[in-house]
Amino acid sequence: MHWLHDLVDYGVLGLLLLMSLIALAVAAERFLVYRALRLEAFNTRKELELHLSNKLHLIATIGANAPYIGLLGTVLGIMLTFYDIGTVGFDTAKIMQGLALALKATAVGLLVAIPSVALYNLLLRQSRVLLLQWDIAHERTRV
Repeated sequence: MHWLHDLVDYGVLGLLLLMSLIALAVAAERFLVYRALRLEAFNTRKELELHLSNKLHLIATIGANAPYIGLLGTVLGIMLTFYDIGTVGFDTAKIMQGLALALKATAVGLLVAIPSVALYNLLLRQSRVLLLQWDIAHERTRV
């Protein structure tokens, strides 16, 4: 059953690490796009809004689901611990290792989710600012 512990450790934590890297890469790309953006290049607000919101859903999805992936790792870790207790008997060291693995999955899930949600909110705020700047610039041209 040692391979199941590795599956939880490397599988769940590896997935969370991948999700974290994706969220960071998308956030960095969006920040660079926002920084280089020229509002005058967009003729309609909808065109600008579509450009600004591109890929933001990935960060939001990762932020929303990372705690659940961590919770899955926790549940699997606790299940494995109970299985070990049932097959080997009550071995305090094994129980503590299983519980530590379970809690590690929860902690990593939260460590992925919290920055992802923060990055999403920062990008969403910047997107709204750019949209308002576009609105203000186009109000002046209509008047």
